[in-house]
Amino acid sequence: MAVFTPVLDAEAKAFLKAWPISEVIEFTPIAEGVQNTNYRVRTRDSAYVLTLFEGREEQAGLPYCLGLMQHLGAAGFATPSPVADLDGRLQGELKGRPAALVEWAAGAWKRRPSEVDVRLAGATLADLHLKSRGFGQTRDNPVGPRRWRELADRSAERAQGADAAMLDQIERLMPELEKLFDPQLLPQGAIHADYFPDNVLFDGDRIGGVIDFYFGCTGALAYDLAVALSAWGFDAEGRADETALSAFRAGYESVRPLSAREASLLPLLGQASVVRFTLTRLHDRLFHDPAHFVTPKDPAPFWKRMEWWQSPVSA
Repeated sequence: MAVFTPVLDAEAKAFLKAWPISEVIEFTPIAEGVQNTNYRVRTRDSAYVLTLFEGREEQAGLPYCLGLMQHLGAAGFATPSPVADLDGRLQGELKGRPAALVEWAAGAWKRRPSEVDVRLAGATLADLHLKSRGFGQTRDNPVGPRRWRELADRSAERAQGADAAMLDQIERLMPELEKLFDPQLLPQGAIHADYFPDNVLFDGDRIGGVIDFYFGCTGALAYDLAVALSAWGFDAEGRADETALSAFRAGYESVRPLSAREASLLPLLGQASVVRFTLTRLHDRLFHDPAHFVTPKDPAPFWKRMEWWQSPVSA
């Protein structure tokens, strides 16, 4: 259950009076998600998501993320736009936390996407990269190498056995992978940084909306592609699905072809994506708060992706 901060109907309705929406007739918690508190808001004539932002890093990055969504929506990209309140603000405060109201996106994410679906998802990520051009704000990657070091050091306090061995391997890789985040190395822009299947909603044979931009930041476009390949191109056990990997990359490059340097560094960028998500999952499991009704994800299947990214076939 992705509700860390309970909100009563009366509290939500009082808060939403500051927004230009019709009468609220339904206010329901949303079970999916692991970072923030989400509620579905249905009015007489529309639907929205009300999100309360729990983490300090996400709260600090909120103007960037909401601004990026607004920019992309205005550019015609398939993403739900944040709704400004009656004073023109994109965020307010509810239960002591920053909160935002975002349009409800049509469709649902696919647990078993077809090859055609995966190719379309790749093309859509490239479209995001192109349509984010001109967005004037910047944000450092909130889960970049600086955060890796913090997560690794804290995880080392509790890691034992297989977890400790995995952490030792990550420690050996980090110095080389950190160099990939030099902004002069690769083409930069606004990136999603969490482009997983559950953040891409399909409405029939089209994409109804890309959601959850709250890890969005300024970074290498090819790193965003590597994250997405790690998300879409492997099964639940971390085994590579060559068809999905090829389809996603082909879809992406049908819209935005990679430069020679981007292509040559993609295997290392993939390794960086594995380190990033393995560390966050390891840390979350080691320091899980049982008061939060969210099951921590096992880092081992994500770590298994490293074998493919380090193999010659990934080049």
